[in-house]
Amino acid sequence: MTDQQAPSADESPGHTTGHSAAHDTVKLAVIVGALGVVFGDIGTSPIYTLQTVFNPEDPHPVPLSDNNVYGVVSLIFWSVMIIVTVTYIMLTMRADNNGEGGVVALITLLRKWRQTHPGRKAAAVLATVGLFGASLFFGDGMITPAISVLSAVEGLKTVQPSLGEYVIPITAVIIIGLFMVQRRGTESIGRAFGPVMIVWFAVIGAAGIGGILTHAQILKALSPTYAISFLAGHFHIAFFALAAVVLSITGAEALYADMGHFGRKAISRGWLFLVLPALTLSYMGQGALILKNHENISSPFFLLVPSWGRLPLVLLATAATVIASQAVITGAYSVMAQAARLGYLPRLRVTHTSATTIGQIYVPFVNWLLFVSVLTLIFAFRSSAALAYAYGMTVTGTISVTTLLFFYVAHYRWKISKWVIIAGATPLLLIDGLFIAANLTKLLHGAWLPLLIALTTFTVMTTWQRGREVVTQERERAEGSLQEFIDELRSGKMPVRTVPGTAIFLNRGGVSAPLALRANVEHNQVRHEHVVIVAIDTEPVPRVAEENRVTVNDLGYGDDGITHVTIKFGYMERPDVPAALALLDPSESEGPLDLARASYFLSKIELRRGKAKTMAGWRKQLFLATAHITADAAEAFSLPRDRTVIIGSHIEV
Repeated sequence: MTDQQAPSADESPGHTTGHSAAHDTVKLAVIVGALGVVFGDIGTSPIYTLQTVFNPEDPHPVPLSDNNVYGVVSLIFWSVMIIVTVTYIMLTMRADNNGEGGVVALITLLRKWRQTHPGRKAAAVLATVGLFGASLFFGDGMITPAISVLSAVEGLKTVQPSLGEYVIPITAVIIIGLFMVQRRGTESIGRAFGPVMIVWFAVIGAAGIGGILTHAQILKALSPTYAISFLAGHFHIAFFALAAVVLSITGAEALYADMGHFGRKAISRGWLFLVLPALTLSYMGQGALILKNHENISSPFFLLVPSWGRLPLVLLATAATVIASQAVITGAYSVMAQAARLGYLPRLRVTHTSATTIGQIYVPFVNWLLFVSVLTLIFAFRSSAALAYAYGMTVTGTISVTTLLFFYVAHYRWKISKWVIIAGATPLLLIDGLFIAANLTKLLHGAWLPLLIALTTFTVMTTWQRGREVVTQERERAEGSLQEFIDELRSGKMPVRTVPGTAIFLNRGGVSAPLALRANVEHNQVRHEHVVIVAIDTEPVPRVAEENRVTVNDLGYGDDGITHVTIKFGYMERPDVPAALALLDPSESEGPLDLARASYFLSKIELRRGKAKTMAGWRKQLFLATAHITADAAEAFSLPRDRTVIIGSHIEV
């Protein structure tokens, strides 16, 4: 894989090209679809946020008083406004990589910038920081299903307190069912996600209005003066409250990460016209209910509705949290698959579960890793309140990384003055920093968990990237120069017999000769009439246009039947080598290729630990262990198994 410069998007804020152009005219169906996928996580935050802030079992409890309720509700509202509406909707979502968003998109933008400005060390450092942000997002994929479903099922306690003992078993059954159906795909279920979430937001908004009517003065909390006075006048309380207030913005990253599927306009309109008003009404209603009776803090979300409506609300909340979990799980698949295609992880087995919808994929290894992790979290923490201590760290970390990367990209991509960038970034990063500092106070109470997950994931990815560089160098040395090999064949110095047919050799680039081709010539003294050496490049763009898919090089001789072909795929695409080769014109490939009967040759490398000091010993062991999850190359590149030949070799790391 190379990081070859690809055509970039227009260097202007908010410009989208390629995939995003289809979203210029926003249809209602697109907005409904976005409501079902994008807003599930942040839309279910009202279930647990306020009760977590005032949780008496918190190691740093926030005293329950009217003034503190006003301050906390105001703090929640303005945190949502500043981080979600300003940071994401108004700013970050304007930075796209050919229509795609998310931390991975920002990393690839930085990689492209480094290619044209190799001396910029800041870009390299920030790309590494971005990789840590992607690692945090993977941790989020483990915690979100656990805390979301657990918090919804805990609503059974408001229906009948004795049902509390069934919360853990019911949650576990739901999670098991959720992960078991992943391999079947979610296309048919997904069609119902949007309408269910519309009902969800309508219900929580209406319930919030009912609560506000019991104590309308809570609307004063919409004024930022309450949030500011709470922070300034009671900082010793407000600071610790921030560790729970951050739960109100969980899922903010999903707005940006899913931009490629629905477009900025659809997500922005869905947020501004339905989600934000519904969330605001719910938080205000819960605040009013607590002001009316402080005992309602036990479960203010479910107590907003009459007793007859609580069981239906629990069922609706469970459906909404399953939808939220599904969105995060799918996001984890996508991030890990993209990281693998960019060279940060070994090749993963990816199954596309929809013939019509791009991005609906299933990654078995990631699925079962998440499954075991989520169940472990449920049985270890046993309540949403306990999990909340761990949850905030993934959220604040990811948001801070995204904000930092966005402003750097904005500076070089749109040529915005450094001083304007500093003026805009400083207050937002200070707010992010406050949230991180507050969550660090929960380090011994669970916040260590997402950091451990992120550090482990980050270590695996950076180790794989480094090990891959070492293997590539050793492999190129063993393979020798491709051009010299072709020249030697041409000179006739090697006694080689030509046999009929087409042979396709997959190779890592255009510099060295494929090990399989060299072994076939040196040991069998034969070559095929038509030889195609294929190098696959994953470009730092989501998708590559068909007209730019294939590049042909005759390697200096137009009549020897040996051609080098570079096939380019975007990091969101599934590589299909036979389909790409079918695009070749016979004049380019030095004659017609018999693709229907062609043989595909792969070089399988057995990795061994060597004595060379290329990496620390423990990193070598980690690299070798990680290599075991590498997916089958024939399946990954859509090669016909009955015509694929594998030739082995070994390399020391």
